Amino acid sequence: MPRKKLVYIIDDDDAVRRSANFMLSRSGYDTEPIVSGAAFMQFAKEARPGCVLLDVRMPYMNGLEVQENMKNSGIDMPIVMQTGSGDIETAVQAMRAGALSFLEKPYEKEKLITAIEDAFQWLENYDRKAMASSEAKVRLACLTGREQDVLGAMMTGSVNKAIAQGLGISNRTVEICRANIIEKLRVRSIAEALRIGFAADAGETVNPKPL
Repeated sequence: MPRKKLVYIIDDDDAVRRSANFMLSRSGYDTEPIVSGAAFMQFAKEARPGCVLLDVRMPYMNGLEVQENMKNSGIDMPIVMQTGSGDIETAVQAMRAGALSFLEKPYEKEKLITAIEDAFQWLENYDRKAMASSEAKVRLACLTGREQDVLGAMMTGSVNKAIAQGLGISNRTVEICRANIIEKLRVRSIAEALRIGFAADAGETVNPKPL
């Protein structure tokens, strides 16, 4: 009998750990709640492969530091970041460093499961579905100039209001551009669109969800 997919839930907030653990375990996943990034790193090298649901704000070792430690230790587990409402810029920074997506707390079960499933799809296709910078640029060519401007602003971590002010457009126009970006790139979330943008921008490879 195949083993269930394993999710490491790393968060110093007991209520958040319990909630995520309940939603994931009821959806058929194995889960391992962990109270801190430092505690995870103590056994991460020998850990069973899985997905890491990682909180950005934690004492002693925050999410970005855990991510950096994983990278330096050669631990290639996919990361889904959990963020608060004021941590979008940090979440984008985490994606630039390799996180697959982020969830803004509080989130619905459906969004959590979608993010986790995308992460496991990445794990299954690791080193086989890499997207090169040239391919990412071809994907982005379908966007209008305004849509590319909006995507570029999102890649800096800007929220809708700041994007609208910076580009001299309305909030509604920003929302329409975001919807068009998702539709034209054939992705399910802004996080996936950002991964394509980062691939084109950095000239590196990423592993987006296959079409």
